[in-house]
Amino acid sequence: MPDISISQKHKLPHKKAKAAAQKVADKLAEEYGISSEWDGDVLNFKRTGVSGRLEVSAHEAHLHISLGFMLKMFAATIEEQVHKNMKKVFTG
Repeated sequence: MPDISISQKHKLPHKKAKAAAQKVADKLAEEYGISSEWDGDVLNFKRTGVSGRLEVSAHEAHLHISLGFMLKMFAATIEEQVHKNMKKVFTG
């Protein structure tokens, strides 16, 4: 079960929604050193102590993050920052 789950509604065309998801991944990479890879409409990402996926559907994006023991204490802060970023890129 993920430590962080965020759903963000959007009205973007599919291609733009995937581009928005990539922006979220780029921000995660910049802030937390996370690498990512697309598998269809799912962006899988990981680094030591963190793994997850960002699923893009027609009207919503779902983010699921699992944190290692050392990062669990920062879950609330990480969730707040990622949620802000998702809202920004998916709703403009």
